[in-house]
Amino acid sequence: MHRIQTIDQIIARRAVSRRGFVRAGLAGAAALGAAALAGCSGGQPSGSAGGAGASASGSGLKKITFALDWTPNTNHTGVYVAAANGYYKDAGLEAEIVQAPENGADALVATGDAQFGVSFQDTMASYVSGDSVLPVSAVASIIQHNTSGIISRAEKGITHPAAMMDHTYATWEGPIEQGVIRRCVEADGGDFSRVQMIPSTVTDEVTALQTDQVDTIWIYWAWAGVKCELAGLDTNYFAFADIDPVFDFYTPVVIANNDLIADDPDTVQAFVDATRRGYEDCIADPDAAAKALLDAAPELDGELVRASQEYLADQYQADAAQWGVIDQDRWDAFFAWVSEQGFAPTIEAGAGLDTQFIR
Repeated sequence: MHRIQTIDQIIARRAVSRRGFVRAGLAGAAALGAAALAGCSGGQPSGSAGGAGASASGSGLKKITFALDWTPNTNHTGVYVAAANGYYKDAGLEAEIVQAPENGADALVATGDAQFGVSFQDTMASYVSGDSVLPVSAVASIIQHNTSGIISRAEKGITHPAAMMDHTYATWEGPIEQGVIRRCVEADGGDFSRVQMIPSTVTDEVTALQTDQVDTIWIYWAWAGVKCELAGLDTNYFAFADIDPVFDFYTPVVIANNDLIADDPDTVQAFVDATRRGYEDCIADPDAAAKALLDAAPELDGELVRASQEYLADQYQADAAQWGVIDQDRWDAFFAWVSEQGFAPTIEAGAGLDTQFIR
């Protein structure tokens, strides 16, 4: 069994590692903190006064809080668009968008200090079974397929997983993370023990690759991959989902508090429907979506945001019938693999998932 850390430590480490993929160029974003968008409330998270439930505001709208996983980026654009275009108000909601603390949105949503947030299926694997189950469920996918993989400079010749042997890899030392790398390398006929693990949370992929700080990095193409392209860096890349279908897990997802789901499903439905409208706008008009994100977070690199939105316009929904669909077979397959590898206690089918709100 590899669970040598507490759940909070695992979530915190995973949250920090995610931040490395989107952090470059966001130095001023921390100032956003708990700032509200146009049409969103200020002050403390609404759940702080009333548990997980949405509370009424002076306007008659239900106040809800949505916690980002880190600073604003193009994973979140649909939420910003929904707020800017008044979709939450149309749904009877007064939505506040906040940045999560160091231990991520999962903890905020679990305690009811936020009703909704951003998480990732591989993060959720650490708390959907065993003695430390958190009361949250994924209610919608933000991106339909796993767009992460391994990037390297082209001159290194790392065109497939086994070629990672005798090269350095920046690891955040997560059991599931390293298990994914091991599976990919060994399935490709390689020896995982020959991959040189360098503990590191890379904050600038371009510089790290250009200066040989590390040879290979786990990235999310929509941000770090696009950034490398814009920098003119000649790279090789392979996606985990192309190596093994079990790694086409959901990353990221919208999570909701389980008490809210049980006690006030209408509010959950209203939030999901309004958020879907925001992402549908992102798909239809990525330029306008990029503008909405930049209006909310002007410290972001405009060129990167616009290019990333163009890429994600085809990824948010991809081949699904609509935005937000989560295929339980794919969900369960990844968690089954996690359990089989001993990274978590046995995870039951459907654990951490509620699909009733995508319809």
